Order: sequence, then C-alpha cells, then structure tokens
Amino acid sequence: MKSKSLTFIVPIFAIIILVLAACGSGDGEKKDNAGAEKESASSYPEKNIDGIIMWGEGGATDIIARTLAPMVESEIDGSLVMQNKAGAAGAIATQYVHDQPADGYTLLFGAENPNLYQVLDISDRSYQEDFVPVTIIANSFAGIIVKADSPFETLEDLVEFAKEKPNELIFGTTGEGGLPSVVLAMLQNELGTEFKTVPYDGEGPVTTALLGGEVDVTAVTVSAAQDYVESGDFRMLTVVNEEPIEALPDVPAITDSYPEIDKYLPWGPFQAVFAHKDTPADIVEKLSESFQAAVETDEFKDTLSNLGMEYMNISGQEAIDYVDQNRSTSAWMLYEAGETAKSPEEFDIPKVEE
Repeated sequence: MKSKSLTFIVPIFAIIILVLAACGSGDGEKKDNAGAEKESASSYPEKNIDGIIMWGEGGATDIIARTLAPMVESEIDGSLVMQNKAGAAGAIATQYVHDQPADGYTLLFGAENPNLYQVLDISDRSYQEDFVPVTIIANSFAGIIVKADSPFETLEDLVEFAKEKPNELIFGTTGEGGLPSVVLAMLQNELGTEFKTVPYDGEGPVTTALLGGEVDVTAVTVSAAQDYVESGDFRMLTVVNEEPIEALPDVPAITDSYPEIDKYLPWGPFQAVFAHKDTPADIVEKLSESFQAAVETDEFKDTLSNLGMEYMNISGQEAIDYVDQNRSTSAWMLYEAGETAKSPEEFDIPKVEE
C-alpha cells in the first residue's frame, strides 16, 4: 500500500517541479525581453529612419521637413531618408506610415489634413486614433494669392466677382481637406462665393499652376508663397488672420475686409512629425527630444521666421491638445459650409465655442 502511494506521488511532484521551472523560465524570458527592449531603445536608431512627406516638393511641409532633417540627424546620430508621397490630400502618405512597423523607423512629416479625413470620408485614418505626435514644429497662416497681373487688386474685388459670376473663376486646391478647401469653406459660408475648383498634389504643384495660368486664384501657406510675392510674380490679397503678420506686414488681414471671418480665428495650418501610435514610448521620447533640440536652434528658428511661420516646438499632451483643437475648428467649419460627407458628431469631435 505504501509502495503504491509513493508510486503515485512521485510523478505528481515531478510535474509540479517541471511547471514551476517553466514558469520561472517564462519570467526570465520576460525580463530578458524587457531588457532587450530597453537596450534597443537606447541604441535607437540602428538603421536609417524614413521620413515620409505627405505633400509634393516645394510646399511648406516639404521645405520644413528637408530643412529640419539634417539638424535632427546631428541630434539623434542617425540618418533621415526623406521621401515625398503625395496624393489624396496626404492620405496616401498617412496610410503608408500607418501600415509600417511601429518601431520608430517610419515617421510622417505632415500638416493638418488628417484632421478632416473622417468627416470628408477620405480615409479612416486620424491623428487622434492612429498616431502620436513627436513634435508640433510650427504653425503658419494661409494667404489668398493671385498672379501679379491679375485684375483682382484686393480681396473685395475677388469676392464680388465670385459672387456675381459663380463658378467662372478657377480656385486651385490641394484636394479635399487641404488648406485651400478650408479657406474656400470660410469664404463660401460667410461671403457666399462660388468657385470652380481644380485639385493638385500639394502647394508646390498648385503654386506652379497659378504661375502658369492654369488657375485664377489659390490659398497656400505664407511660406509657400512668400518668395513668389517678394519676387513680384504673385500678389497676396490677404492673410487669414486677425492682423497682418511680421513676414508680410503690408498684406492686410482678412478681418480688415470681412470681420465676420473672425469667428473662425485663430486658425491655420501646422507642420508636425508623427509616429505610429504603437511605437514604444521611450523611442517616441527620444525622437521628441532630438527634434525639439533641432527646432530650438537659432538657425532653424530663423528659417521659420523667414518662412512666415510661428515657432511652437511642443510635444506630449500639449501637442495632442493643440491637434485636437485644430480638428474641432476645421471639421465644424467645413460641416457648416455643407462641405463634409459626415457630421463631426459621428466621430465625437466637439464643437469649439465661438
């Protein structure tokens, strides 16, 4: 009887010992994996980082990204390989970055456009649900521009013509959700203008189209138009702000002519860098520190000033709050102008109080 009991008990103890050993081994593996993650973050980057620019060459996003990249390389001790992936108001680049591994090796150099993808039914992607901000570099101002030989000397000239002869003038855009479409919504919603629109893949292409006479008017960031204005090729009719800006002090603010636009302001495009939302937090932190150090340099601040942009250099929760505020303003502005496919309420986008 004793012998049978021992025969039964010994295998049970053996099983328990094996299970405990396996658990201990698993804990060790977890610790080793955690250590490996820390080690990989501390040694990041171990290969080139791809910087995906959501617009074509020559626009504000492209200029800022390519100016900043070499400065970031010095800070992070790695290489940034910049690529333009234009199309669908930046949605092609946004989807591309979203589809890459969340390892910090593919970054989105973007503007405000993904804030409107869902209400415009362009894409399911959004900054809020799919990305984390590495840094908000700067914000800027939109300017409404025409060629220097245009018959429209003032914004009032343009608005009156567009109201009296709807859809006769061609307004160049960067597609649904781009800066020009938001400015058009302001004009339509408050002033009753009607333009024919033609989309282009970014500010560079649309300014080239204006220069070539393919379109009559467009709205772009001040940075994308400034050289053309200063060279005498373009005339900027207004800056979309409550007051003139330092970069172009002679250009009137839009509220000088149309005070009713004030309810949408302050509003403007921004330049930022985003990573996939599942990127390890310590890698995002390392990226943020490197980008912020680069943006903080006097050399880059001078670049921003010369481009008519306002230095921001924010990250973390402050950056998240800023992007959310921009989204609320733009989404509801377009919705009230009848330009969105869906209501912002469907996506829990709060309305900004006037």
